[in-house]
Amino acid sequence: MTKKPQTKKKSKLHVVLEFIVMIIIVLFIKSTLLEASLVPTSSMENTMMAGDFLIVNKFVYGGSTPRYIPFTNVRLPYVNFPKFKDPQRYEILVFEYPGDRDVVFNKEVIHYVKRCVGIPGDTLEIIDRVLYVNGEEFRRPPDINYMKPRSYPKEFKDPSIFQPGKNTNSDFFGPIVVPSEGEEIELTTENIVFWETFINREHEEDVVDIRGSQIFINNLPSDKYTVKEDHYFMMGDNRDNSLDSRFWGFVPREKIVGSPLMVIISWNNNYGLSQPFKLIGSIRLERIAKLIN
Repeated sequence: MTKKPQTKKKSKLHVVLEFIVMIIIVLFIKSTLLEASLVPTSSMENTMMAGDFLIVNKFVYGGSTPRYIPFTNVRLPYVNFPKFKDPQRYEILVFEYPGDRDVVFNKEVIHYVKRCVGIPGDTLEIIDRVLYVNGEEFRRPPDINYMKPRSYPKEFKDPSIFQPGKNTNSDFFGPIVVPSEGEEIELTTENIVFWETFINREHEEDVVDIRGSQIFINNLPSDKYTVKEDHYFMMGDNRDNSLDSRFWGFVPREKIVGSPLMVIISWNNNYGLSQPFKLIGSIRLERIAKLIN
């Protein structure tokens, strides 16, 4: 018996269904296994270059269902999948930027790439540009970069530094302890200025209120705060040209996306799609398929 040819309507429906399935597969891979990410700034030079397109391993730290609609800032409810490990010191990580120092909830979805230099419970201190973790000098990355000829004086106070009122700068910083889940922080009217934004960020809204000599969290008087999740401290290898945790604070575990595996392609970020020939001409052939370590 001769099979009847598909009608035009059924053929179109078949194409639409195939397209939907393909989108679902791509979103699943993007949210759980691998993702392409662009290095937006020069904060990791010469380890990574602005304009590097990276393949990011999301699987190792536990992926999730899609967190936002691709190419938008529209966030979605999501479910986390089991993780195989937690981030370790010295690893290069891709994470969602938590926002400027005093921002409670960053509306834009922006991915940063930095080196993890502090894990939950670590004590960090920078003395004359040298980073110490738990009292020992932190292993220097092979491509660490300094742009200034010398350090800022210890007496120099940078008002943009993390935790207002600490009176430090990016070359003389800390000591500071990286918060860990379950840790109890003693709160006073003197130190609440250091912790107010941190607590608000954990709740994703303004919950801290100071009334006279009393601190309130969610309208309840509080002299202690229990940290809700583990946090990490990130720094760029290009130490003098890196907007990192020294300026905007800790990164919560929930915002860590993954670890970069390799560079797919790299070009000069100064050229956009409106200058295609210059963009193609700026491709860095020596960085294609370069492994990240």
